[in-house]
Amino acid sequence: MTHLWFENALLPQGWAQRVRIGISGGCIVSVDADIAPLPGDERHSTALPGLCNVHSHGFQRGMAGLSERRGRPDDDFWSWREVMYRFLDRLTPDDIAAITAQAYVEMLESGFTRVGEFHYLHNDIDGRRYADPAETAGAIVAAAQTSGIGLTLLPVFYAHGDFGGAAPAPGQRRFLSTIDDFAPLVEASRSKLPADARQGIAPHSLRAITPDELAAILPLAHDGPIHIHAAEQMREVEACVAWSRARPVEWLLDHAEIDARWCLIHATHLSDAECDRLAASGAVAGLCPVTEANLGDGIFPAERYLGAGGRFGVGTDSNILVDAAAELRAIEYSQRLTHRRRAVLADDREPSVGKRLFTTALQGGAQALGVAGGLQVGASADLVSLDRTHPAMAGADTDTLFDRWVFAARSSVIDCVWRGGRKQVEGGRHVAAGQVSEAYRRTVAGLLS
Repeated sequence: MTHLWFENALLPQGWAQRVRIGISGGCIVSVDADIAPLPGDERHSTALPGLCNVHSHGFQRGMAGLSERRGRPDDDFWSWREVMYRFLDRLTPDDIAAITAQAYVEMLESGFTRVGEFHYLHNDIDGRRYADPAETAGAIVAAAQTSGIGLTLLPVFYAHGDFGGAAPAPGQRRFLSTIDDFAPLVEASRSKLPADARQGIAPHSLRAITPDELAAILPLAHDGPIHIHAAEQMREVEACVAWSRARPVEWLLDHAEIDARWCLIHATHLSDAECDRLAASGAVAGLCPVTEANLGDGIFPAERYLGAGGRFGVGTDSNILVDAAAELRAIEYSQRLTHRRRAVLADDREPSVGKRLFTTALQGGAQALGVAGGLQVGASADLVSLDRTHPAMAGADTDTLFDRWVFAARSSVIDCVWRGGRKQVEGGRHVAAGQVSEAYRRTVAGLLS
């Protein structure tokens, strides 16, 4: 057993002082407050629980910056998607592993300790299944093991190019599954997972799956989470209405028995009724505001949703920029720009915007990825320590600490990160950052040459 001692730690019941945390087998086995450190304890200033990243496409880290040039006057999500298709056309499983490992290292350095990998790049370059149907899932597992991040793997079912079972486009050939070959892929993927990983499933979107296919694959999740893209773009909403006379989230709420196992990714364009119904369902909204801003998706109605008791987690999606605090900050700033007010997402119970964003994302993220979150006995020992000597923390106390981190600091304010009890980040840098970044540079340079 090892012990970590902190001057302050955020526990499920709130801030506590002089906290000693015992770790064994990768899990927290004891939490004692108001206690002096003992000889051999590793001592730090401030402990936070690690965040869950609810939505990632790891391989897209390698194309960050490639789509920022104007290609046509109406550049949008759909033109970005064509750039993405061209990039992935050359990726091998080894490329996927190297690029994804870099994204996962950056996640850990920014305070994420578990990732939900929305994994849809299943097929070989010609569109055929690999001899091992979980070949690329193995690349994701390898990236998680190289980086040390916790993994919730979400194999994606993707069969069609648009609503109503439309034929897929050539650029989607590496994503495609049938009902018959998806179950073997899911089980082969499950067999590759380490002991502390979780697995669910991800019907990609109502654009990519028919109602009958959705009903057929849901049992494959077993007791794991279910994630789906929904209402990211207005064009998607309009096409869904034309197909079904219902908006995407409305259709899901009416037909899919949405509950706490579900995470609706983006859910950007909600009517007031959809917003309130989604909040009442117990599902999590998976918000990815940095990517949503980069793609011009729109702004999620966070003020109304939280007011109705909704739950959200945050994700880095395209990994254009990997930074947990930046995702939280972008949620609040988008609300300020929409409503032309400040401190929009604080409330009477929690006046600190930063703390409310963090604690809501902590709870929602853990639910969405199927794990117990927080610094509590039985949970994975996933901790983040902040450097209280950092200039951004000058004069900070527990009332202002989250606001300093989220709104006024860079990621360098994070000192150490433990995942499963193992220290993966020290002095703000991942212990394997050098070798991972070198492999990443070689891989991307080869792909772009």
